[in-house]
Amino acid sequence: MSRYERWNGLLELLAEQGKLEVEEAAAALGVSAATIRRDLDQLARQQMVTRTRGGAVAHNVSYDLPLRYKTARNADAKQRIGTAVAALISPGEVVGLNGGTTTTEVARALAVRPELAERAEAGAVQCLTVVTNALNIANELTVRPAVKIVVTGGVARPQSYELIGPLAAAVLGELTLDVTVLGVDALDAGAGATAHHEGEASVNRLLAERARRVVVAADSSKLGRRAFARICGLERISTLVTDEAADPAQVAGFEQAGVTVLTV
Repeated sequence: MSRYERWNGLLELLAEQGKLEVEEAAAALGVSAATIRRDLDQLARQQMVTRTRGGAVAHNVSYDLPLRYKTARNADAKQRIGTAVAALISPGEVVGLNGGTTTTEVARALAVRPELAERAEAGAVQCLTVVTNALNIANELTVRPAVKIVVTGGVARPQSYELIGPLAAAVLGELTLDVTVLGVDALDAGAGATAHHEGEASVNRLLAERARRVVVAADSSKLGRRAFARICGLERISTLVTDEAADPAQVAGFEQAGVTVLTV
């Protein structure tokens, strides 16, 4: 287990339990107590946890983990979701993508779509336009000759690599999109799509409003939950792509609200 995998595991345990003892964490992760103490010390220096005499307690940021600590969560499901969402997008469309681990997988799946590669080899350029406020997604897709990248501008939020604020809003106000793919922190039949951070939610809302259709890409752990800031209601969402572990009752609730649900 790598250092980042251990850190991710520790932060997830803290998010679930609120506090953690060194011996308990060592047993859960299958490493020595000395390793856990060093990991907790390093996380405390990054202000990710608050160190205690025998372990650590959750810092507020543990509930909105930086993107680099989220990559190991439900990785297989997110990759399947990414591939399924990419298949819903046609060459030539203008696609909005916000930040997050699942939308990053969508971007990676789009980049290797065979028809885009074939068009690029045939000399066609910019077969797909991607509008994003996510710096990591822009970085990955910029090297793809078949993809035109438009970055919103704005102030970078280190936790998610997303650009937020009035500069992002100003750019999005001048654009129209065919489809927006949203990664969300939570999706609930009553509250709709929500995010932990109000600045991200505001830009994500604009991405949804500027698109003809909205696809939410969310693994089953996000369903039936609510986060702090509202992005949009279910009436704005055309399709939800999630994994097979989704609760059938929750899926039925989304479908009753008019959302097409695809499980992969």
